[in-house]
Amino acid sequence: MAEEFSSEAKSGGSWQLPAIIVLGLIAIGGLAFGWNASSKLDATQQAVTTQVKSMQQAVDQDMTSLKDRLAQSEKTSAELQGDLKVVTDKLKITQGQLKKAREEAAKSIDETSQKLTALDTSVHTELATKAGAEELKNVDTKVGGVRTDLDQTRSDLKMARSELGTLIARNHDEIDQLRRLGERDYIEFTIAGKNKPQKVGNVTLELKGVNEKKGQFSLALTAEDKQLQKKNRAINEPIFFYLGGTRIPEEVVVNKVGKNTVSGYVSIPKANSQPASSSASSSGQ
Repeated sequence: MAEEFSSEAKSGGSWQLPAIIVLGLIAIGGLAFGWNASSKLDATQQAVTTQVKSMQQAVDQDMTSLKDRLAQSEKTSAELQGDLKVVTDKLKITQGQLKKAREEAAKSIDETSQKLTALDTSVHTELATKAGAEELKNVDTKVGGVRTDLDQTRSDLKMARSELGTLIARNHDEIDQLRRLGERDYIEFTIAGKNKPQKVGNVTLELKGVNEKKGQFSLALTAEDKQLQKKNRAINEPIFFYLGGTRIPEEVVVNKVGKNTVSGYVSIPKANSQPASSSASSSGQ
């Protein structure tokens, strides 16, 4: 009996030791696997945290930039509304003044025409009884001259006026009418081709583009080494500019546009030539 127990104990001890070793290895492997998984989890969590922070910073920057742009847009919109109001107010004043001036001029012409008709009738009646044929002819000549001046004034009033009150000629015949007034010098021009500077009077004009369908053009205007860019301007719309030492503006008007070509005139007030001539004479002395 004792021998049987001893043999069983020996056989039981022989398989328990390897089992313990195997279990120990499994436990060590489990610990190593758990530690590795924990390390990877920490690294992944740290990477995700860093990425989230980076995304949050990017979103904050975008929000800040968006707020700045929105504030700038609101400021620009407010400035544009203010400028538009000022221009609108000035335009209303200018249109009101222009309308009043035309009404007064038309009234004056009507009154002059009535007086002239009455004078014509009175003169003919008186001369029919007192004057000879030669005197009647002289009077008719004078009356005809007055009527010609009156017709010229009426023709001038049919021309459009700029916001500064200058008459705007729309063709060569109207330019000749303005020349006869003697207040300005008019230099006609035709520019054919883009990016070809052309000297016209005391300025240089360079055609930049033409929209023939809309009747618009763009050009560069150079005067006294200063260049002005005028984009998408309409025909018969005066472009005003000032030269140094002058108070009356000069103007460029384009009457006609074609395929890469424009025609018009430069209007120079005769008063602007006085400072230049006086300075030239003083330098000559």
